[in-house]
Amino acid sequence: MPSPRFDRSHTDDLIEFVAASPSPYHAAANVAARLEAAGFRRLVETAAWDGGAGGRYVLRGGAIVAWYVPEGTESTRGFRIVGAHTDSPTLRVKPQPDTGAVGWRQVAVEIYGGPLLNSWLDRDLGLSGRIVLRDGSEHLVFVDRPLLRVPQLAIHLDRSVNDAGLKLDKQQHMTPIWGLGPVDEGALIRFVAEEAGVAAGDVTGWDLMVHDVQRPSYLGRDRELLASPRLDNLLSVHAGLAALLAAAHDGVAHIPVLGAFDHEETGSESTTGAAGPLLETVLSRIVSARGGSLDDRARAFADSFHLSSDVGHAVHPNYVSRHEPGHHPVPGGGPILKVNTNQRYATDARGRAVWTAACERAGVPSQIFVGINSIPCGSTIGPITATRLGIETVDVGTACLSMHSSRELCGADDPFLLASAAAAFLEG
Repeated sequence: MPSPRFDRSHTDDLIEFVAASPSPYHAAANVAARLEAAGFRRLVETAAWDGGAGGRYVLRGGAIVAWYVPEGTESTRGFRIVGAHTDSPTLRVKPQPDTGAVGWRQVAVEIYGGPLLNSWLDRDLGLSGRIVLRDGSEHLVFVDRPLLRVPQLAIHLDRSVNDAGLKLDKQQHMTPIWGLGPVDEGALIRFVAEEAGVAAGDVTGWDLMVHDVQRPSYLGRDRELLASPRLDNLLSVHAGLAALLAAAHDGVAHIPVLGAFDHEETGSESTTGAAGPLLETVLSRIVSARGGSLDDRARAFADSFHLSSDVGHAVHPNYVSRHEPGHHPVPGGGPILKVNTNQRYATDARGRAVWTAACERAGVPSQIFVGINSIPCGSTIGPITATRLGIETVDVGTACLSMHSSRELCGADDPFLLASAAAAFLEG
């Protein structure tokens, strides 16, 4: 049964966080800003690090790793890590973006990750991301107003669409329009530069993407649901941040860590992805900054645990047969434990025990997700981190509908419940 209604201030704040984070670069920057407000200090990767107590973070592109070292922490003390990712499936702008046909001006895009393509049709889209100037400086771009649209073909020109199903060619049918007239080479970057307040001639690189400009909102008669873009996986990033801030005190037994990585939707293989060396490098430097040896690092890693948090599937009322019959997670029922014996999720018996204990300490209900045998499940950063670092890992998340849609759905109380359990995990 759905849980009773909790204080919605956490979800209200999540709405603001998601609305302000249309790209991984914005998400990481917004996490950094909140950490700074809480007294955390940014460390530069090319500089020496001190091993003193307090909160620190490293910001790299669309990824951020933050931690709190309690007073008197020895070099062998282990870590408690909440891991998540900042990226979401979307349409990303190509290197030569200006295109068009038959009097329409369009923007050339590439499909990023595995979005539900039809969910991007006939939606008002903004533009966001980052640009890099000739001097190497980076600037965030956030055009949060209706700018682009991927128009669907009218039913009069495709009479069979409701019976035969919509078939979209990624190259031919997903190119957004943004105006009328002939193709104007350089127009998009000139527009973006003006929005960012820089000279167009100074822009030499960009990572730009579209986003749905409709704000997150409560849904339902009793507002017990949350409809929002990018719940996968800003919900977990926000929950992990709240958990870290709650655990940032000298009474914790381990060093609490938040790792929010980019490029999970495309395999995590990048300098800012979970399969890259970022987390390992940061954890190793935390040990060495306190005078720890390679042996101390191994001991700290052996005393560590990783909570991999990503959204999961709620049972769909219109497609119940697509779900494992003995496991039907529902919105409002609390966070989910993800299990897959083929290690698409890293959960094992020990991980389940650690998660159960965290939920019990937090007074939070929990559910279990297992995929149906006939449909392979997705994966997360959990197995990647476990494999790369040898740190025990458990996969958890929040039950959602419409995963990878431009707009997803979860229980309005579930973000708070996830954050509460994550805080108990970091403090336990």
